[in-house]
Amino acid sequence: MDFEEKKNITIADVAQALGVSKTTVSRAISGKGRIGEATRARVLSYIAEHGYRPNLVAKGLAQSKTYNVCVVMPEHYGMSELSFFQECLFGIEKAGGAAGYDVLLSICDNRDISSLVRIIENGKADGVILMCSFVKDAQVEFLQERGIPFVMTGSSDYPGVVQIDHDHRSACRELTAWLLQKGRERIALIGGNETHMVTKMRMAGFLDAYRAAKREADPALFFPGLYQAASIEAAVRSLPALHADAVLCMDDLVASHVLRTLREPDAQGALMLASFYNGILLENHVTPVTAISFNARSLGMTACGTLLDLLGGGSVSERTLLPYEIIYRE
Repeated sequence: MDFEEKKNITIADVAQALGVSKTTVSRAISGKGRIGEATRARVLSYIAEHGYRPNLVAKGLAQSKTYNVCVVMPEHYGMSELSFFQECLFGIEKAGGAAGYDVLLSICDNRDISSLVRIIENGKADGVILMCSFVKDAQVEFLQERGIPFVMTGSSDYPGVVQIDHDHRSACRELTAWLLQKGRERIALIGGNETHMVTKMRMAGFLDAYRAAKREADPALFFPGLYQAASIEAAVRSLPALHADAVLCMDDLVASHVLRTLREPDAQGALMLASFYNGILLENHVTPVTAISFNARSLGMTACGTLLDLLGGGSVSERTLLPYEIIYRE
């Protein structure tokens, strides 16, 4: 049996078949411009019968759209964060693909956003999703100055920024309160990049729990910005002299280094350990650690859906907080 390859018809094909102009066909499809209802119905009936699909490039040119979303990932991140970013990207791609959008990936450092600038100046994307937020954020300042629609997967102190984030502050308050209820009052806090907004939100939740319990956290037990194994080991070894009775880690990478140090005989003590992030390093760890779990794929899908609503002229909430789960492993 001979099979004839089906050809995708064009606006010109429709116009020729119906004996009308290409402008008439375009107006019938877009619903814009003056055209008789009978002619519009005739055109729409024909394209439905013959399986016409609009060319997205041509459609984009006509509507001044690229049908691309730019996703900006931080240049510097730990291996433990890779799985989180991957899951978030999967969510963005799924939501974007369902709406006919493709994803352009930009890798930026907050001190060098040239990749993002190039994409915007070359008109390659309709909107932007920022996957990392900073206290002083060059990305936000650039996009706001240019008037580019964007959404952030995180929190920001900049006015007017549409933010999709997990409720880090509530989650960290709840986990800290759990330790305080266990009678652990001298909790050491290790890790966290202080230029990142997520660190600020987690610290706020930590302090909220102390205030609610009418107790005071000891600043001598704060060890911010530690990610190297040697510096974390030194911090852990200093805890007995500071009378610490628990350790809260900003993420799973820090927690894994703390666990490695605590396995050594001379570092043993009555320390409870928990983490503000339940990443892959803790999920597969032999020693169980209570930690907070966030759904990165849901974060990506919600961020992309919100951006598409924004691009479509819809109203969106400036701040959306997604749920979390504390996984108790005593």
